Amino acid sequence: MSTERLMDPQHQDVKFAPPSDTNNTDMHHDIKVSVYDPQPIDHKRSRYPYCIVWTPIPFLTWIFPFIGHMGIATSSGIIRDFAGPYFVSEDDMGFGKPTKYWMLDHNKAKSNAWDISISEASEEYKTRMHNLCCDNCHSHVAMALNLMQYKRQSWNMVKLCFLMLIYGRYVGLGGFLKTWLPSVILYGIVVTLVLVV
Repeated sequence: MSTERLMDPQHQDVKFAPPSDTNNTDMHHDIKVSVYDPQPIDHKRSRYPYCIVWTPIPFLTWIFPFIGHMGIATSSGIIRDFAGPYFVSEDDMGFGKPTKYWMLDHNKAKSNAWDISISEASEEYKTRMHNLCCDNCHSHVAMALNLMQYKRQSWNMVKLCFLMLIYGRYVGLGGFLKTWLPSVILYGIVVTLVLVV
């Protein structure tokens, strides 16, 4: 956004303001963005800057609600996820839009390493076979966090699965229902069948 320089009558204080535009009524003057702050989360566009994101996997999550598909977003909010053998998706999660997200503090990563580490982890996982139990989407996220030395801790898929359960926030009511409703229905049917039989 371009700015124009405004000075007070004594030419002492310098202020910056957006240019006035009487012809354009669509300008959003109330949006404030700092180059030092992360961009805001945008659920509609699936932009989650500095976040780990999670979405259910059909059938598997219905049986085990704590297991799902995980990705990590760049500083601009674009999601990278290990979606299948030799394939890391960008901006199109393998099992649909996120239902939960966990915002991390990018200041606790190695300086200027966030996007570079995600890119390096993604390039590495483009050469790997997907293994549901040992080397999966959670492992991809763990590698990115280890490369950026996030919180100077060691990260792995089990730790991430557990912490997403604790710190993950739902994107809204729809995200909550998409995560839990199939499990509730499935377990309701099983309980009903057990009680009837």
